[in-house]
Formats: sequence, structure tokens, C-alpha cells
Amino acid sequence: MAEAPGGDALSFLHRRLPRSFEVRVIGFAPAGVRAYNPVEWRDALVVVERGEIELECMHGSRLRFGRGAVLWLAGLSVRAIHNRGPGTALLVAVARRRS
Repeated sequence: MAEAPGGDALSFLHRRLPRSFEVRVIGFAPAGVRAYNPVEWRDALVVVERGEIELECMHGSRLRFGRGAVLWLAGLSVRAIHNRGPGTALLVAVARRRS
């Protein structure tokens, strides 16, 4: 888990960021799945804010990441993103605002 100064997990929820950044919140219902679209994650730093997600890779392996994980999802060989947990998983993606 990535920790911010002071020992807290890194979080972008409810934070004010400079106008040069955009924040997207992506929710995954229990057993939800989202096809991976590389354009969607371009230039974005992603934090698992709640729950746990699983990346389904093109070659068949799966990687799980829980609350506090900081991810770079751009340019990966991923097929889909799953929520295998019983509750809603929440990702927050922060990227430079496109002009």
C-alpha cells in the first residue's frame, strides 16, 4: 500500500488538485467487469480507493490489487478489469488535462 506523508494511504478522493489535472472516479459493482481500453488510462495515475480489483491479462494470468494500490494502467497487455469482491470497488484516475 502506498502511503502519503503521515502514514495514511494515498487517496485522491475529495482532494483539490490543480486545474491542469482531471480526476475520474470509476466504480465497479460486485462481480462487475470492464473491458480494458488503453486510451481510457493514458497518462493516468490510478489509485484503488475501495475494494479490490483484478486485472485479467491477455496471456491468461490475473493480478489482484487492493485498497491503497497505486497503478499505471497505460500500455499494458490487459483484457479486462474485474471486481471479485462482495462490495463496490472504486478506482480514482488522475491525469493531466488534455488541451
